[in-house]
Amino acid sequence: MTIRPIIRYPDRRLASPARPVTVFDDGLRELAQDLLDTMRAAPGIGITAPHIGVPLRVVVLELDSKDGPRTYVNPEITWASPEMILHREGSVSMPGVNDEVQRHARVRISYQDVDGNMQSEESDGLRAVCHQHEIDQLDGMFWLQRLSRLKRERLVKRFEKMWRGRA
Repeated sequence: MTIRPIIRYPDRRLASPARPVTVFDDGLRELAQDLLDTMRAAPGIGITAPHIGVPLRVVVLELDSKDGPRTYVNPEITWASPEMILHREGSVSMPGVNDEVQRHARVRISYQDVDGNMQSEESDGLRAVCHQHEIDQLDGMFWLQRLSRLKRERLVKRFEKMWRGRA
């Protein structure tokens, strides 16, 4: 079990697009396990490799204990419903602040598993929101960028104040 340090907002690495995974080996499986351990310790329900400073397209989600954790390698949205929903979002890289973000109600993604096998999944509700949120992160788009400038500035000020008090 390895819990890795999480990069904090506004680290510039969070704004850099991640590279596709091309090698499917024990190193990738170890990265996926480290992501899961780090996410659980944070705590969170989703994490990407860039959150721990690894610029690869890897996502781990664990939305409930019944389904267990899922790893998505090189995920891409292939379809999104026209219907939209609002959902409260935050980030393990910016703990303590969150706000409502508008997302597609349903999405279909294609991805690879840790062995390199192609998969697809259609999701709705929270899982669809998480897919969109984490794929945005892999593309270098931090969730705050989906908010109005005023909301974004308020949240950044709140986050900075919270973390100044802990230093």
